[in-house]
Amino acid sequence: MNETLAKQTSRDIVLDEVFDHSAETIWKALTDGSLIARWLMPPEGFEPVPGKDFTFRTKPAGAWDGTIRCRVLDVKPARRLSYSWQGGDEGNVGYGSRLDTVVTWILSPLAEGTRVQLIHSGFLTPKNDTAFENMSRGWRTILPRLDSIVDEQD
Repeated sequence: MNETLAKQTSRDIVLDEVFDHSAETIWKALTDGSLIARWLMPPEGFEPVPGKDFTFRTKPAGAWDGTIRCRVLDVKPARRLSYSWQGGDEGNVGYGSRLDTVVTWILSPLAEGTRVQLIHSGFLTPKNDTAFENMSRGWRTILPRLDSIVDEQD
């Protein structure tokens, strides 16, 4: 086994919030392309259908054109949404390095609203450390935006 590969470990971003909204209302914000564009970024070709490919576009870096390639992996309406999140380029170091991760949203109804868990898994260290740090901060700012979009839907 390659010594570099043996030293790589995987890290996950895990956020857990309670929203004062029904799971169905949050689900709509997670699965409606026009709403996703308002709290995350505009998706191209998104549908909450397993196997459906879609993309996001962000700031290019080096050999990477800024395209995030995704595929819907799991859909359980108003309960769970999971999709792959791939981008970057092997030739890049730091921002724009090759990334092959999974984003999972888990919604759990509560008496006072819905528990929203976001798990962005599969960041390989050390090669994805920059992405892990940037996206950890990013998801923490995105969740309040998601909550504000959900507020408008209720």
